[in-house]
Amino acid sequence: MKKTVLLYGILGGLLVAVLKVVEYRFLVLEHSLEIYGGIVAAIFSALGIWLGLRLTRPRETVVTREVPVEVRIPVPANGPFVRNQARVEQLGLTPRELDILEAMAAGLSNREIAERLFVSENTVKTHAGRVFDKLAAKRRTQAVQLAKEAGLIP
Repeated sequence: MKKTVLLYGILGGLLVAVLKVVEYRFLVLEHSLEIYGGIVAAIFSALGIWLGLRLTRPRETVVTREVPVEVRIPVPANGPFVRNQARVEQLGLTPRELDILEAMAAGLSNREIAERLFVSENTVKTHAGRVFDKLAAKRRTQAVQLAKEAGLIP
């Protein structure tokens, strides 16, 4: 019985191997033109995509532009900072708004200002918005620059 099963298994394996060889020969011999055409098409497609990406890549150019900066207010080297109280009253800035402005000049975020002054972040946003309105500024950096030029902060 074992001999029969072993012989049957060997013959089945040989039959499968012969069928695979015949299938391979049929595929290669009968359809060789299609196979070679497909390989050539794949190579040309890959080459075309590579060339297309290479030729249509935007060229980056670095433009360096020098802008002269004019100094508006001479900064005294000696002596302590003296706030321009007349300008503070003219703009109607409150002491808390001045605190917010000084903290913005120090580079603190709204959250850091709120923690330092023991107020909520929304309160900081409200005061900052009022400072922007009073100084006619659109950004924090512009507000700080205008405040320094007006002598409101050091």
